[in-house]
Amino acid sequence: MNTFKDFYSRQRQKFFSYLVRRSGDYHLACDIMQESFTRLYEKYSAESVSPQLLYTIGRNLVHDALRRQRRYPTLPEEKDQPAIDPNHDLMVRDEYRRVMAAMRRLEDDERDLLALVVSSELSYRELAAITGISEANVKVKIHRTRKKLRNILETGGT
Repeated sequence: MNTFKDFYSRQRQKFFSYLVRRSGDYHLACDIMQESFTRLYEKYSAESVSPQLLYTIGRNLVHDALRRQRRYPTLPEEKDQPAIDPNHDLMVRDEYRRVMAAMRRLEDDERDLLALVVSSELSYRELAAITGISEANVKVKIHRTRKKLRNILETGGT
């Protein structure tokens, strides 16, 4: 139990960041994070628990959720929360929306790989194992995706 608790403490921030970037939805990311750690705890022994396994479980749950959303689309809800500095909060929200809009213009596999590399701190070898492509291909795809995202952000993708 203590081993799992330590694992959770070390991984939760990075894993949650990945889920938010990948899904684009804070509340969905919360649900998927909870479900991922629950599945990991219930179905795997302490010796087999690894970041790779956690990200694989979370990645699959995100894919399932996004597939369901395409089938049954819902309108996004904006929660009004009080801000300490309204101007700063507005700038951060605008930048976040701009980046998320640019990421939505990427292909699903590009968005997934970029969210994994930015959030997880996993090695290219571990990313290759999660995604099922070669380590060299992971490096190339990440480089190309970063260039593509930079282009979208700078020029609006034109």
